[in-house]
Amino acid sequence: MSTRSRLILLLTNKRDVTTDYVVMEMRRRGLRFLRLNTEDLPQHEIAMAEGDPSKLTLTGPAGDFSIADVTGAYYRRPGNIEVAGSDAVAEYVVAEWSAIVRSLWNALEGRWLNSPFSILRAEDKPRQLAAARRVGLCIPDTLVTNAFEKARDFLEVGPTVAKPLRQALINDGEIGSVVFTSRVDALEAADAEGFRRAPIIMQREVPKRYDIRVVVVDDRVFATRILSQAHHETQVDWRKGVRTDLDHEVMDLPADVALACISVTRDLGLRFAAIDLVEDLDGRFWFLEANPNGQWAWIEQRTGAPVTAAIVDSLYAGAS
Repeated sequence: MSTRSRLILLLTNKRDVTTDYVVMEMRRRGLRFLRLNTEDLPQHEIAMAEGDPSKLTLTGPAGDFSIADVTGAYYRRPGNIEVAGSDAVAEYVVAEWSAIVRSLWNALEGRWLNSPFSILRAEDKPRQLAAARRVGLCIPDTLVTNAFEKARDFLEVGPTVAKPLRQALINDGEIGSVVFTSRVDALEAADAEGFRRAPIIMQREVPKRYDIRVVVVDDRVFATRILSQAHHETQVDWRKGVRTDLDHEVMDLPADVALACISVTRDLGLRFAAIDLVEDLDGRFWFLEANPNGQWAWIEQRTGAPVTAAIVDSLYAGAS
């Protein structure tokens, strides 16, 4: 199949800078692609002959394409579908376009870098821990619970951190609150009622030299050492404090750890993952979690790691 006959679909939103990197690389290589921002979907006309998703065609601001021509697809960061109004009719229109998006997901199964359905399944953090354990990665002692007494017993064994299972943002008005991984020093009886309201992940704290972000793209691994211990506020969670001066260094993982990162990505049904590791004071590597649709553009900006090129390579290679 010629370069011009291949079509790669990028499904994202208008504000996603990460997709801009992919677009620039596609243009540099002269590859045929279509960027579909889901906010703009209602501005398009669609047709699905015989009600068959494999015959879906779309015409509008993003361009004209037939789903049959799509040979590779990147589910990057779709936004909310936007329509005029806020009444029941607008809700109905959004729901109908959302149904079309799901048909699109299904029709492109086997052509995604990461299938949207695989992403949804892989966001299950306990499942990630089980997968990492299966492939031989070290896992901190972990308890998922909302049982106050069990949590207090876990805390008594040693230093502990806590983090959310899923939702890292509490939307309490115009300014939301981010829930970072935090050290838990004690649980008092007065905390019991609040603790029981929702489950939480508790993990034994690993004294660390560095945080490590590992980007896996098929069989390629890009590891970046983040010097998080240089500042007090980033020692537990390097994202806390939004420091722009954290040093980042390209590093080579031990071969067995790199292979385990590839294996856990595949075990989760993914071709791409952004994995968080910790290197402890003895040089041992510990798995924390895997983001099936994580950010990576800042890694390329900071280190020059060719993540964009690897993603485009994979989209193109998967387009056979």
